[in-house]
Amino acid sequence: MPETLKLNLAIVGGGRTCRYFLELLQKNHFPFLSIHILGVCDIDPEAEGMRLARDLGIPTTDDYHAIIDLPGLNGVIELTHNREVLLDLIRRRPKGVWVLEHNIGRLLQRLFILDEKLKAKDDEVALERMISDILLHRSNDRIVLLDSDFRILDANDGYLKAVSKSREQALGKPCYNIVYGFNLPCPELRRSMKCPMLETLRTGESTKVIHEIVNETGDRTYWSLETHPVKDRSGKVVRVIEIRRDIPEELPSLWEKRLQELKTDLGKVVQEDRMLSLGKLSASCAHEINNPIQGLLTFSHLIKAMLDEKKPTEEDLENFKEFIGLMCSELERCGNIVSGLLSFARESPMAAAEVDLNEALRSVITLARHHMELQNIRLEKNLHQGTLTIRGDVNHLQQCFLNLIFNAIEAMPDGGSLTITTGLDEKNRSASVVIRDTGSGIDKTIIDRIFDPFYTTKSEGKGTGLGLSIVYGIVKGHKGQINIESEPGKGSAVTVTFPVVQSSGGSGDGNE
Repeated sequence: MPETLKLNLAIVGGGRTCRYFLELLQKNHFPFLSIHILGVCDIDPEAEGMRLARDLGIPTTDDYHAIIDLPGLNGVIELTHNREVLLDLIRRRPKGVWVLEHNIGRLLQRLFILDEKLKAKDDEVALERMISDILLHRSNDRIVLLDSDFRILDANDGYLKAVSKSREQALGKPCYNIVYGFNLPCPELRRSMKCPMLETLRTGESTKVIHEIVNETGDRTYWSLETHPVKDRSGKVVRVIEIRRDIPEELPSLWEKRLQELKTDLGKVVQEDRMLSLGKLSASCAHEINNPIQGLLTFSHLIKAMLDEKKPTEEDLENFKEFIGLMCSELERCGNIVSGLLSFARESPMAAAEVDLNEALRSVITLARHHMELQNIRLEKNLHQGTLTIRGDVNHLQQCFLNLIFNAIEAMPDGGSLTITTGLDEKNRSASVVIRDTGSGIDKTIIDRIFDPFYTTKSEGKGTGLGLSIVYGIVKGHKGQINIESEPGKGSAVTVTFPVVQSSGGSGDGNE
């Protein structure tokens, strides 16, 4: 005897259709199908279906969010005719819970007719046929019934129309061939393309993924794919029902939300990295500020001594003017160093604006110059003699360049040469920044891994392995490219390119 299919359902929309469905359930007995209504929802407690549900002892509520979280729920029948409610139910439903929309009414009637026919048949195949017929007659979704070898056993008109195939062309053929033109299952040809059917066959559970479809004209559409298992008595998956839905409204909003979350996360990571960089800069900047302070102290003592000895002469006054001029110059130098540090440390929201790459580099070089001098590193600048304007976030770009400069400095613990070059490719409308060092270099066996998060060749406590990952994220976020050339023992050259907004031209041979 076929096993009884048990379905725990909830109904959203307690009107006349709901009452009709509940009455049918009361009047009919199905030997191979057991339907249990866990709850009914409607904002009107006096709706026809709501009143009947209460009379039958079925829980009722005015909050459909509570309905989809009921324990043991298999599916929700949406009868409100409200598309927003339907989409919200689809988004919020737990894994394995399906949602049927309002036009299920006539399909339910067909279900009862088919079940009556099934009473006279002791055949498991008839049960399977009944279930697939019910699902395949849903009008809004593309539904296909597959065997365990991916062959199409049946498909509704919506599916056949979506893949531009007749029923004769599709039946008996593998789904991956009909949909994508592949000769092998999707993951064997495209690792990035997850196959929900493979997952359902492996786990015996329902699965949902999103696939991108590119037609002959290059237009892209996105499908939500759901696969649901059909099992035999032993629990083995023998058939898979696949449901495809177009998601032009749902996907862009979800992607936009996720993109904003990623941008926010990147901003937080960049700010934390700036604080780490600030720690590296503080020691060298403190040392750099100490030198002019010592000069100021010397001049102050000298002026005081001259005033204590005698009344200043005209020559003394002239010397005082010179001393005060030097003191003002040293104070301005200290002020510039502190202002640079404060500006660098200031947290500000990510904002895209026009940025001159040369100016962004100059501010970073000013901060890092003394750090280079302390390690006996000679700096050479070959900046393009014109503006290199791109669109981006200046704080993120500064952090990108500072990380690259710090990496170069750390690769030359015994000193060396650091060359920073910028240029303009007018043909490709791109600006480039090249940071070249004469340090230890990178082995070819690991160069492909250096952008991986938390990957580092430094000793414990010397690095987090996030510096170049942050650089990579910033560059890609500005629609740029990054390339590294390196040879162990000879040094490395990092080239970053960005699309240009505008440039004033000029040669790239000017040294600063």
